[in-house]
Amino acid sequence: MLLWHGSPGSPDAQYGNMDIGGHGYAPAVTSPEQLTASGWSRAHEVISGKEIAATLYRTRWGLWLNPHTPGGGVGVPWADLRRIAAGLDRLPAGPLRLSEPQVPGTEAFFGLLQHQAPSVRPVRALRRAWVRPVLGEPYLAIGLELYDNSPPAVEAVRALMQRAISQAPQGLAVSTVALSDDYDPVALWMRANARPFYHREATPPPAVPPYPMPTGYGYPTPSPWPQQPWPGR
Repeated sequence: MLLWHGSPGSPDAQYGNMDIGGHGYAPAVTSPEQLTASGWSRAHEVISGKEIAATLYRTRWGLWLNPHTPGGGVGVPWADLRRIAAGLDRLPAGPLRLSEPQVPGTEAFFGLLQHQAPSVRPVRALRRAWVRPVLGEPYLAIGLELYDNSPPAVEAVRALMQRAISQAPQGLAVSTVALSDDYDPVALWMRANARPFYHREATPPPAVPPYPMPTGYGYPTPSPWPQQPWPGR
């Protein structure tokens, strides 16, 4: 990692900064040879990919690799850094195409959820989305808005979902996502775009994004570097 200020481990250490299409990226090089080729004269920090991914995505900063190379290098948006930090096999590959589900034969599935959710006290609201990853099969995502995230509450919701999945069409992949997750792109999309299909309260609140939606999931054209310090370190 290229340090704009300070030295590795020092309290004032700050990574470099690149603004790409209105999104922040921290520049890095992938080897000692690339560091030499970059001409970087300030300090640098050696860190594993998983460590820096976990650090950057929580502040919604991406990672830009070898920006000095012909073509400008390669950017990894923060949503993909989250996948690296959590495990590539655990989260779907972006960019994700998200929409309201139009899946035939799901009437019994949604009907059971709507009928039984009132008896599961931790459930405040349920939303839904049809998710099409860039790699892998599409799936139905159910967004869970809960009053309580204690283990007994989570177990009660898990049992509800298991009962509902037994009524889902054969071969339909179903996943759940916590709507309280401020970093999950599916949860963010649901909160901004999907009205609840079940809500315990009489008048559900409108779907309003709590902050700008994460549109930096792609790989935009790089701009000149270096620029300003990354403020999140």
